[in-house]
Amino acid sequence: MNYSKINNLTGWLCFLIAAVTYILTLEPSVSFWDCGEFIASALKMQVVHQPGAPLFLMIQRFFSLFAMGDVNKIAYFMNVGSAIASAATILFLFWTITALAKKVLVKENEEVSQSNLISIMGAGIVGALAYTFSDSFWFSAVESEVYALSSLFTAIVFWGILKWEAHADEPRADRWLLFIAYIMGLSIGIHLLNLLTIPAIAFVYYFKKTKNPTTAGIIKAGIVGILILAVVQYGIIQYVVSFGAYFDLFFVNTLGMGFGTGVLVFAILLIAAFVWGIRYSIKHEKKILNLSLLSALLILFGYSSFSMIIIRAKANPNLNNSAPDNVFSFLGYLNREQYGDRPLLFGPNYNSQAVNSVEGKTLYRKGAEKYEVAGKKSDYEYDRITPFPRMYSDDAGHVAYYKDMMGFSDDHFPSLIDNIGFLLSYQTGQMYMRYFLWNFVGRQNDDQGQGSLYEGQWLSGIKPIDALHLGSQKNLPPSITESNAYNRFFFLPLIMGLLGAIWHFKRNQKDAGIVALLFFFTGMAIVLYLNQKPMEPRERDYAYVGSFYAFAIWIGFGVLALREWVFKKLTPATGGILATVIGLFAAPVLMAAQGWDDHDRSTKMVAHDIAVDYMQSCAPNAILFTYGDNDTYPLWYAQEVENIRPDIRLVNLSLFDTDWYINGMKRKMNESEPLPISMNESQYVQGVRDVMYYQNADIAGNIELKNILELLLSENSEDKLPLNDGRKVNFIPTKNFKITVDKEAVIKNGVVAAADSAKIAPAMEWTFNKNYVTKGTLAMFDILVHNNWKRPIYFASTVPSEQYNGLDKYLYNEGLALHLMPLKVDTAVSRNELINTPVLYNNVMNKFVWGNVKHAKYLDPQSSDDISIFTNVFNNTISGLLKEGKKADAEKVVNRYFEVMPEKFYGMRSMMGAYFMAENLYQLDDNKRANALIEKSADYIMKELTYLADVSESKGRFVGGQNVQLGLSFLNSMARTTAENKQTKLSKELTDKFNLLEARFSPFFPAQQ
Repeated sequence: MNYSKINNLTGWLCFLIAAVTYILTLEPSVSFWDCGEFIASALKMQVVHQPGAPLFLMIQRFFSLFAMGDVNKIAYFMNVGSAIASAATILFLFWTITALAKKVLVKENEEVSQSNLISIMGAGIVGALAYTFSDSFWFSAVESEVYALSSLFTAIVFWGILKWEAHADEPRADRWLLFIAYIMGLSIGIHLLNLLTIPAIAFVYYFKKTKNPTTAGIIKAGIVGILILAVVQYGIIQYVVSFGAYFDLFFVNTLGMGFGTGVLVFAILLIAAFVWGIRYSIKHEKKILNLSLLSALLILFGYSSFSMIIIRAKANPNLNNSAPDNVFSFLGYLNREQYGDRPLLFGPNYNSQAVNSVEGKTLYRKGAEKYEVAGKKSDYEYDRITPFPRMYSDDAGHVAYYKDMMGFSDDHFPSLIDNIGFLLSYQTGQMYMRYFLWNFVGRQNDDQGQGSLYEGQWLSGIKPIDALHLGSQKNLPPSITESNAYNRFFFLPLIMGLLGAIWHFKRNQKDAGIVALLFFFTGMAIVLYLNQKPMEPRERDYAYVGSFYAFAIWIGFGVLALREWVFKKLTPATGGILATVIGLFAAPVLMAAQGWDDHDRSTKMVAHDIAVDYMQSCAPNAILFTYGDNDTYPLWYAQEVENIRPDIRLVNLSLFDTDWYINGMKRKMNESEPLPISMNESQYVQGVRDVMYYQNADIAGNIELKNILELLLSENSEDKLPLNDGRKVNFIPTKNFKITVDKEAVIKNGVVAAADSAKIAPAMEWTFNKNYVTKGTLAMFDILVHNNWKRPIYFASTVPSEQYNGLDKYLYNEGLALHLMPLKVDTAVSRNELINTPVLYNNVMNKFVWGNVKHAKYLDPQSSDDISIFTNVFNNTISGLLKEGKKADAEKVVNRYFEVMPEKFYGMRSMMGAYFMAENLYQLDDNKRANALIEKSADYIMKELTYLADVSESKGRFVGGQNVQLGLSFLNSMARTTAENKQTKLSKELTDKFNLLEARFSPFFPAQQ
């Protein structure tokens, strides 16, 4: 067998290993975050959030066909699509490593010796399988997200440039460059990360075409690579569409022609320009010009997958994010305008003061006959700006984080050095190097942290580092030792990669530099470009997988380094075999053994089941307000894919402030009738009633919400507030609202049972909780006014309380949703105690499913966090039943709890739920199980806080934050609860533990305060 056959077969063997791994460990249904939106949109070809991923959706739609009409299998097969794409990435990584290794070990036109063949294949296997089992790549490989397919396109592009390099001296070799251009164009329809390979490609081209590279030439090649990246990123992706948009503006608004005429003319001119340019380059033998034009054209061909966005937007599907059905809305969609801007080179610090508002470019929207001005993009001028601003967010939480991390006083204005310090400490250290070390050193757990020493760090994965930085190894807490994500690689994959990098630079500096460029641009360059704010809602390691891909190449080269430096006295063949075996155990085997249990999602159904429970909490034909990704996207999946509760209208409050989303709510979706919104589009279109402020008019009493709505929608100048610039705007004159309740309608529509008619309030009266009204809040007011209790209204239990708009005292817990009910207010009852017990009991015992949390092999952080939500449902149900004297029913709920909830604690929140369950058990006289839960909870707290006390004492400063206060508080509460329930011995033990820990932490509390 020749080299080529062995290379191909071994590569496919790596593909097979990766594919089997990912298929065995993939999630059987929908996952959290964007996956629910992607699966639902792929199935019905709908429009996802900006900037879209049309090619990804089309490919996933293909994989859905394997479900053969079984809607319960569609998510599974789309997840398989990611697994296959990820396995194919491993295949191309293997071929990339072997191609680079062969260049070093085998001279041109020389036969590959047996020893070199062994070493080359060994390097490819070790590097490819190390990446197979790397944490971040494995995570994306088992769910339906864009990053798996994006990685595949990156791998193909980098492999493609090596193929070009190998054949560059042959006729028609440039077809490989055109192939790369087309793949890049296609990749835009998945994710933009692929474009970051362009600078590395520029250097491959330069080194191949230049016999004697110079420093000036290398610098020029780098500049050219970055310019090409900019041309593709801005010139092709954005400005081509922008030119089309302004052509259309001219033809429609100036020449009076129909919508789309200018786009058509621009397209014809663009095509004509390409045809003329290509013919000119052929006629005059301008090779570089010809290659450039053909590459640009092929990128545009690939980019054309975005036509699917406009086509489907015009069909008004249920999920139609931003409704990009015309050229200007499409341009805003591509530019991610809804996400705002961030400063990169110059800008404000968090405590800079805006001194002036500067009008930017004009924003347009499609009107009835022509494009209308929707407003102007506003920018601010600040009293002080800084170069390279990294601490720019003025959000109160972010400001507190900046000050705490950097040790700033309240009046300190960060300098350039301070901003660089934040870049190094947080954006690089916390948000890149931590992830890098997760993948190649180990990690203590997967609890998301914002810089704490024991949440989501890599340190505790390594015993020497534990001893050096974190005190005694023997007292590691259960949040680490019991975590499936407690992975210890003992630096071995990192050492292999560093050895490989050093060896590569010694043997072939040019190729090593190219890999280093790929490593930089897909890692640190992203750090610089993203300019991340602190306190991200989830870990962001998926953004840097290209960088980890590059490092995996060097892990493979570690085999060659071992052969040459460690086993040099052995025969080359024997040395190659030994180096490969050692490399396999030092990286992929160790990484697979440690990582399997925290990547095996094959038994987890939390995202799917919690979506079902959200909707099963609602009565028929309900309106359910949600807010975040994880209480929305899985629900979209459940409705759009599995047709679960299609009668419910889901309303995401984060999107409700946009005109396109309100338009969608006014249409029928699935089996849900349009929402009762009376406003015309002209009353809430972009640029109209975006924000209306509160201006106290000293109005006595509560005003009917109907009258407030009329005032906010009024076009009468007398009903508006004059501004300094001469404009008049709508406003709210009072925050005291009411809705007079139609008692008959409430009973007739089943909102309140007839037996409880005496509890119905004559009017709902409340105080609005904000100083402004957005168009989303305006739309909610419209629904409340015109619904007349025909459709039940709910808020998801995870919606932030400020989004209730002051209606808290009328929201009754019925599971995972809070039901708006017009009942008389009992001032002695707190909001958390408002429970519709009969409905809640029925939901828990007969409707809810629990995500297999008791028997799942692994629960990711979001899923384990949702155990607390489930436990709260059980505790609320039991508490409500006990208040109503239904002890037997409460005992049934307790038994159900022990049937479906896990015994393991997943952090402090999980422990808290067990403690509250123990309190309920004492009320049921079930002292045995109550004591067992208390003892288990106390033991968990003791181990956690003992560890934090050890670390605090060893470092001489307070470590642990809120968990210490929380743990001490709960130990004290446990001691008190057990005493109240006559568990004297246990109470004394708990008191002693509390006193011991409080004494250890007390020296640090004054400094902490």
